[in-house]
Amino acid sequence: MENDIIKQTNNSKTKEFLEKIVRKNPHEPEFVQAIAEVGNTIIPYLDEAADLGGLELFERLCEPERILIFRVPWLDDEANFRISRGYRVQMNSAIGPYKGGTRFHPSVNLSILKFLAFEQVFKNSLTGLPLGAGKGGADFDPKGKSDHEIMKFCQSYITELSRHVGEDKDIPAGDVGVGSREIGYMFGQYKRLNNSFDGTLTGKALEYGGIKLRPEATGYGNVYFAREMLKEQGEDLEGKTCLVSGSGNVAIYTTKKLMALGARVLTLSDSGGYIYDSNGMDDEKLAYVKKIKIEENRRIEAYAKEFDCEYHDGEKPWKQPADLAFPSATQNEIDEEDAKNLVNNGCYLVSEGANMPSTGEAIKIFRNAGILFGPAKAANAGGVAVSGLEMTQNAVGIFWEKERVNDELEKIMKQIHEKCKSRGKEAGRIDYVKGANIAGYERVARAMVAQGLV
Repeated sequence: MENDIIKQTNNSKTKEFLEKIVRKNPHEPEFVQAIAEVGNTIIPYLDEAADLGGLELFERLCEPERILIFRVPWLDDEANFRISRGYRVQMNSAIGPYKGGTRFHPSVNLSILKFLAFEQVFKNSLTGLPLGAGKGGADFDPKGKSDHEIMKFCQSYITELSRHVGEDKDIPAGDVGVGSREIGYMFGQYKRLNNSFDGTLTGKALEYGGIKLRPEATGYGNVYFAREMLKEQGEDLEGKTCLVSGSGNVAIYTTKKLMALGARVLTLSDSGGYIYDSNGMDDEKLAYVKKIKIEENRRIEAYAKEFDCEYHDGEKPWKQPADLAFPSATQNEIDEEDAKNLVNNGCYLVSEGANMPSTGEAIKIFRNAGILFGPAKAANAGGVAVSGLEMTQNAVGIFWEKERVNDELEKIMKQIHEKCKSRGKEAGRIDYVKGANIAGYERVARAMVAQGLV
């Protein structure tokens, strides 16, 4: 994949830089892909931005400040000793303490976590909040594990990590495989070890310092960003047909907000396939999705049987005709062929709810076709934005109602859109990829320049 990424780069300086990145990070295709996507915008721009430290500073930003790799020993229900591998990538602290999610999934490796941490730098910068960037996790799979096993694993993971995190150092949150249950187990053990009740973890339950609307935040924020892109064209969401992938929190709450704003959601998916409901989702159907996917961990295929609609085994939803697409499952779920299908079937807006769900080839097709394309670092920043608001609540001892949190989230997503718009304006169009990369980079780069070579 690395060689393919470099071949797609036309700028000689960018190509030379990426070759160096590949040499320093062999066998890390996701990380190289993330740097290439940003580098293709930033490196040419640096020639006209003398105050941003030049290529050397961008190279420094591509190098994590610290990477922690550690073993996580735990005991299963049969009293067998088990070992998993834990990570924390502390990417950049120029504008605030490290902040980013924790992912528990068998696919977790250093390349994936470095790409997520790198993307987090730009995402957190765009929120305007004082948040640096990090990402962590383990190759542990919570699926099929008992609550007791999950508790023992979470306690072991945070026991090792506790010496490296803190409310002024690094604030982990949830991600794939890490919800309020896992955050609760980690918070309890962290509190016990440090004899301190503080805001070191976000995504907590409301009873002990969490914030309302946190589960909804990424999905809602993604829809708010898409709404701003449509407003720029004199349109709204009313009556639009939408493809949504995934069936976790991001997909569910993207769907919920789309329905509330008058759009019709036709698809949801999981790793087994996707459902196509030509009648569109409603509240009853969405409640059923939450039941089978969040509470019971069953396949989305059950939805098709319950509501008598199409199920496409082993496929992704991007072949279906629709106005808008919201990839909300995982990285690289939209490839070149998928992008062509979307464009050819009339889709004219793609807003990314997952992290880097579109390959470089897919993004190129979207941009060449003039598709309204909201990159993840902008469109899915709602989650970390509300986590930042949770940190504020914890620091000053206040508790906001859901309406206040939603108002703040809408305001932040509008501000992110304006930043992308102002830095991505081109003749007759807005390049949101360019705008998000430049706006996110400028703030971090200026902070790094001001703080010297550290």
